[in-house]
Amino acid sequence: MRRNLLAGAFSFVLSLAAGAATQTSSAELQGMVENPCPAPLAEPDAVRRFNEAFLRPGPVDLPHLIGLTRDPSYVAYDAEKKARAARDWAGLCIYREANRKLVGSGERPSIVFLGDSITENWVRADPAFFSDGRVGRGVGGQTSGQMLARFRADVVALRPRIVHIMAGTNDVAGNGGPTSPQAFQDNIKSMVEIARANEIKVVLASIPPADRFLWAPGLKPAGQIVELNVWLRDYASREELGFVDYHTLLADQGGGLPREFGIDGVHPNQAGYAAMRDLAVGVR
Repeated sequence: MRRNLLAGAFSFVLSLAAGAATQTSSAELQGMVENPCPAPLAEPDAVRRFNEAFLRPGPVDLPHLIGLTRDPSYVAYDAEKKARAARDWAGLCIYREANRKLVGSGERPSIVFLGDSITENWVRADPAFFSDGRVGRGVGGQTSGQMLARFRADVVALRPRIVHIMAGTNDVAGNGGPTSPQAFQDNIKSMVEIARANEIKVVLASIPPADRFLWAPGLKPAGQIVELNVWLRDYASREELGFVDYHTLLADQGGGLPREFGIDGVHPNQAGYAAMRDLAVGVR
């Protein structure tokens, strides 16, 4: 019973993680236009409070979380977010306006953190860390292929000194459909090649630990994550790239994310991100 409640309470976050956007809108744009993106989506209070509770360490108040997911503003936001994702597979619209403002300001980020929901939530959990030239560009549910598709818009166009790439959780989960370790490796290599062509230093992050996915319960990802992390470490060494090992820092003996660091076994909470920060501040 508690497991069912847990899955229900996390429906919003996990729907983003799974990338299961199936809705479309009658108002969607057709063809090629100068600006295909709608105005940024405002986050309602119910979603903000859900995220705060989800990221807060300690006991989980399941009735409170479930109640937030049933709030009409939450439901409407979730539906619109899915509809937008269905029209924007690569997520190119998500940071378009923020990128325009940043480039227009003339400021050059020192580091862009590119990733999925784990990177996206990091900005929510520790906004003070994302200052002094650190910029977050995480999109929930994304695979390495989707990150590659938006690499030029969300990284190269910002002209950072460094890009910190954390990808792989959703590849292992099969969010983008059937894939392979080779496809993941090819996507990482392509991002590295694009970064180098634009004189951007690359730091690869290990895939954080997970021994289950609530949105893909038949999978047992812990071993495959370890194997991909071995490849990431070796590839970074061969290519003289930076490498940050969050997996060893966070993993329990079974290769999962312990409850003290995250309540769903995949996404770190504020305690998890505090531990990650200690490694990330060394990225230069």
